[in-house]
Amino acid sequence: MNKKTAKEIVEILSGVFEDKPALKFSSPYQLLIAVILSAQCTDERVNKVTARLFEKYPEPRDVLKIPKEELEKIIFSCGLYKSKAEHILKATSDIIERFGGQVPNDLKSLQTLAGVGRKTANVVYSVAFKGNAIAVDTHVFRVSNRIGLVNADNVLKTEKGLMALLDESDWSRTHHYLIYLGRSYCKAAKPDCDKCPIREKCEKHIKNKKNIREKSALKKKNLLR
Repeated sequence: MNKKTAKEIVEILSGVFEDKPALKFSSPYQLLIAVILSAQCTDERVNKVTARLFEKYPEPRDVLKIPKEELEKIIFSCGLYKSKAEHILKATSDIIERFGGQVPNDLKSLQTLAGVGRKTANVVYSVAFKGNAIAVDTHVFRVSNRIGLVNADNVLKTEKGLMALLDESDWSRTHHYLIYLGRSYCKAAKPDCDKCPIREKCEKHIKNKKNIREKSALKKKNLLR
């Protein structure tokens, strides 16, 4: 896909979706914890859990006082609760001991925290600190490859491809738009192409329409023989 079409897609989506995450938070630290919890879990579930967690333990020093077993109970419904609890406590300890109680505001430092990989760091960097980054989750990976923004076989290649295709100022908002597009229309099993706002720009939709026309023409030709 060329840059012009990609830009048109971004502008169309900007009129449909918001440029912000569905996760609820009131500080960079709370966003970090919410993103860690969101692995293989819905944002809706995470918001329910963090509402209880942050009401009682809003800051790093508060969270570090929680016994691991109690934290596991609080976040149990998010899944992978044992590893997530461990990552939260280790990352929180690092934030206090190495960064003076403040979440670091650069990608390199963020990725030194326990449980924080490239995707999580990109989310925190772009959302909390207004940096330019593209976080590639399952929705972004599926949608960007399906509609033709990129043609990549893994997450890192997808991220690099999107960074090369899109204006840097569009990286962060496009990440949000593609997530919402994947949840609303471009679903994994049954994409709702007829209602999709960018269907006329989607390479897969265009290819499918072409195939249907060709099959129809071939069928008509065979009937006329």
